[in-house]
Amino acid sequence: MSKELIRLRDLCMAFDDELVLDHLNLYINDKEFLTLLGPSGCGKTTTLRIIGGFTTPMSGDVLFDGVRINDVPPYQRQINTVFQKYALFPNMNVFENVAFGLRMKRIPDPADPSGKRTVKLAEAEIEKQVLEMLEIVSLKGFEHRKPDALSGGQQQRVAIARALVNRPKVLLLDEPLGALDLKLRKDMQIELKKIQQQVGITFVYVTHDQEEALTMSDTIVVMDKGSIQQIGTPEDIYNEPKNAFVADFIGESNIIDGLMLQDKLVKIYGKTFPCVDGGFVLNEPVDVVIRPEDIDIVPVEQGQLVGTVTNVTFKGMQYDIIVDFRGFKWLIQTTDHSPVGAKIGVKIDPDGFHIMKKSEYSGKFGDYSSYSEEYDELSDVEALDETEEVAAAEGSGNEE
Repeated sequence: MSKELIRLRDLCMAFDDELVLDHLNLYINDKEFLTLLGPSGCGKTTTLRIIGGFTTPMSGDVLFDGVRINDVPPYQRQINTVFQKYALFPNMNVFENVAFGLRMKRIPDPADPSGKRTVKLAEAEIEKQVLEMLEIVSLKGFEHRKPDALSGGQQQRVAIARALVNRPKVLLLDEPLGALDLKLRKDMQIELKKIQQQVGITFVYVTHDQEEALTMSDTIVVMDKGSIQQIGTPEDIYNEPKNAFVADFIGESNIIDGLMLQDKLVKIYGKTFPCVDGGFVLNEPVDVVIRPEDIDIVPVEQGQLVGTVTNVTFKGMQYDIIVDFRGFKWLIQTTDHSPVGAKIGVKIDPDGFHIMKKSEYSGKFGDYSSYSEEYDELSDVEALDETEEVAAAEGSGNEE
C-alpha cells in the first residue's frame, strides 16, 4: 500500500476577494506521479505554489509526512520546483547549472562528533552526483555546453536535473512543457515519466493539457473554480467521468440529455438504448456521454439514429465528422469519409454509453454547434465539387 506523503486539508485562498481555492482537500502518495488538471484560473497553480511554500493559504493546513509545514519557507522544504521558464544561468555551462545547488549545500562535518559543524560537499562528490543526474536525464556528454547551445527539450532536462540533484522528496512541475513544440512535447512526456520512475520520488505536475495528464499520470485531479471535480487514474477519469465538466475537459464528448428508465436502459431522442450503467432511480433525468470514437457509421436503414453530416475535417488518421441529430451537433471520429449533406445512420454498443447524474454543468457542454466555424475553416470538404455534395445528399436515403 502506498504511503501518504502530502496532505492538503481544507485549503482556502483568495486574491482580490476572488475565491481561488474553496476548501480543497487532497492527499498525495510517496513516489506518485499526480497531475493537477484544469482550465486557466481553476486553482491548480495556486495549489502547487502552496505545496512549494511560495504562497501561504488563508486557511487550512499543508502536512508533509504528517508534519504541518504552513510556516516552513521553500528552501527548508524537501521540495523543488521546475517552472515553465527554466531560469538557467546563461553564463554557466550545463555542469555548473546542475551543480549550483550542491555548491550551496552544507552537510554535517564528519570530523565533528557534536554534529553541529557543517561543511560543503567535496568537489569529487559534486562531480559524481552531477554526472549521475545528467545520465538519468540523457544529457551525458553535454556538460560543457551553455544553455543557448541547447534545444528547448535539453534545457528543460537541465532544469529538471538541477532540481533533482539535491534529492528532494517531491518535484513540483508547473506547465514545464508549455514552451515546446508539439513533437518535442510528446517526446518529453515519455521522458518525464521515465525520469520519475528512475529517481523514484513524487512528481506533482500542473497542466491544462489533457493529453499530458493522460500520458504521464498515476493519478489525475481535475479542478474547476477552486474545487476538485474528480480524482482517479487516467482510465477512470476518461471512461467514468463524474460530471459533464470532466467528460468535456478530458477528451471529446457528446453529452445528451437522457432519462434512465431502469438499470441498463436509457432513453434519448425518444428512443430506448441498452447500456451497462445502473444505480439510478426509475425515470431519473441524466446526462448521457457518448465518446466520438464509440460511434459506428452504418447505412441509414441500420441506424439506431439518423442524422445529417454538416462538417468534415481530415485529421490524418481519421475524419472528424459533425452530424446534426435533431438540432444537436455530435462529433464522430471515424476512418470512413461521409460528405457534407449526407444522411447517415449511427450505431452505439451498450458499453459506448456512459450515464452521469445531473450537475451544475449539465447542458453546458457536448454540443458541437459552437465549433462549426472552426471546422469549416479546417474542413477538406471545400475541395469537393458542389454537385457531388448535392447528389450525395439526394441519394443517401430517407430521414428517420
